[in-house]
Amino acid sequence: MKKICLRLILLIAAFGCSQPASDQAGNKNELPRIAIAGLAIESSTFSPAVTYEEAFHARVGDDVFSFYPFLSPDSLNRNRANWIPTLRAHALPGGIVARESYESLVTKTLDMLRKNGPYDGLFFDIHGAMSVVGLDDPEGDFIVRVREVIGKETIISTSMDLHGNVSWRLAQNTDLITCYRMAPHEDALESKKRAVENLLDRIENSKGKPSYKAWIPVPILLPGEKTSTRIEPGKSLYARVAPATLQEGVIDAAIWIGYAWADEPRNHAVVMVTGDDKEKVTNTAEQLASSFWAVRNDFDFVAPTATLKESLDMAIASDKHPFMISDMGDNPTAGGAGDVTWTLKEILARPEFKSANGPSLIYASIPGPEFIEKAVQAGVGGKVEAYAGAATDARFAPPILLSGTIEAIEHGDENAEIEVVVKIGSVFVIVTKKRKPYHREIDFTRLGLNPRESDIVVVKIGYLVPELYDMRADWIMALTPGGVDQDLERLGYKRIKRPMFPLDKDMKDPDLKAQLVPSSDDI
Repeated sequence: MKKICLRLILLIAAFGCSQPASDQAGNKNELPRIAIAGLAIESSTFSPAVTYEEAFHARVGDDVFSFYPFLSPDSLNRNRANWIPTLRAHALPGGIVARESYESLVTKTLDMLRKNGPYDGLFFDIHGAMSVVGLDDPEGDFIVRVREVIGKETIISTSMDLHGNVSWRLAQNTDLITCYRMAPHEDALESKKRAVENLLDRIENSKGKPSYKAWIPVPILLPGEKTSTRIEPGKSLYARVAPATLQEGVIDAAIWIGYAWADEPRNHAVVMVTGDDKEKVTNTAEQLASSFWAVRNDFDFVAPTATLKESLDMAIASDKHPFMISDMGDNPTAGGAGDVTWTLKEILARPEFKSANGPSLIYASIPGPEFIEKAVQAGVGGKVEAYAGAATDARFAPPILLSGTIEAIEHGDENAEIEVVVKIGSVFVIVTKKRKPYHREIDFTRLGLNPRESDIVVVKIGYLVPELYDMRADWIMALTPGGVDQDLERLGYKRIKRPMFPLDKDMKDPDLKAQLVPSSDDI
């Protein structure tokens, strides 16, 4: 009888201890419990725009699975764990996030994590370049607060964009970490899947958290338009990453370019390697960091660049169609406000486009709620004159008066809400209720536009994403003004760590020795 009582006491004590979820269930053969959470945005501190909660289009519960086809109901990975999706929110790149919006999204996430715990693992899906009013390193802040809820024992696997930033506290509070290996990010889903499978593997093989995490800050800050993996040296640099992960004792390796259009101490490149073999983890990190530093002077724009005037001159004279022009300075896919009117003003002032028989040009796009309202009232075929643009960023040009014929009206886009095509001379201007990047062919064809048959297509973007890249007959990147200006020296950094390449061109070689990050167990 005494032995039975003692066993009961020991069992009660065991259940009261902080243990992984599967252990608490008393059955190690049960599937692990893994939560999903994440906030993602790339936000420029050099833009006057502010991003609010509604822009994140947060999804909760089972709706979160729609982001991850590799976790579909019939997928192998879906059936390897009991998944507990909480909140996953992803906003278009834009301006700094309002503090109250950030706090609201974080609080909702923490409440759901608190309600549904405990967990064996957490898939932490972030971008890494969020800026928040009055708060440095939001992703670091977020993961610290997540740890306070889920505890130290839960294994966190973090997936990031290679244009994100990895601070020391983000590195310490996560256990497994990876990022994209391609720019443009054609491997985004592949990278997220890798983060999930690394987590599942470490739980299933009972190895748990990696023994070592090597972190190396690399004092380089370059825009994505100069570090594309389509061309050298980015192509060869990132080609080193996957082979490095095949070593016994290495789990994953990653190179972060970092985000150039925010002014925080964490904004710089980083190399991280995780694994169980100390020598291989540290050596691999140091080799990747040294390789990065060695080619720093070789990075250049992924395509030819020119002034807007030069770009338009080339496009008009070219017999290659469509001739694509990237309006880079106000690129909403990198954090621009998206409503700078400077480029559109210059286009409409050109005599070549004054006549309806001039070179056909599609301009995508400019937000203009006032114009949208009048266009909807007038209907397709109606004549409308109203202002658009520069409601957020009027530093380079004021709102522009658009006067033309309405060619198309579409409702229901998740980002734009309402889209209108207005023809002015030979220019087809896409006006939106809210800003929207145009990077798929269907974005144009649903509006009755055929970009493949247009003489010129101007898009607010930097390097062309795959669909546009495959469509182009020729391409130039125009050096235009905006919140993501490619001339970094004009931005006026005040808070990044210096020296920093390329801002400090004559800087000495940095110490690229690997720093071993303490385990999250030691927080």
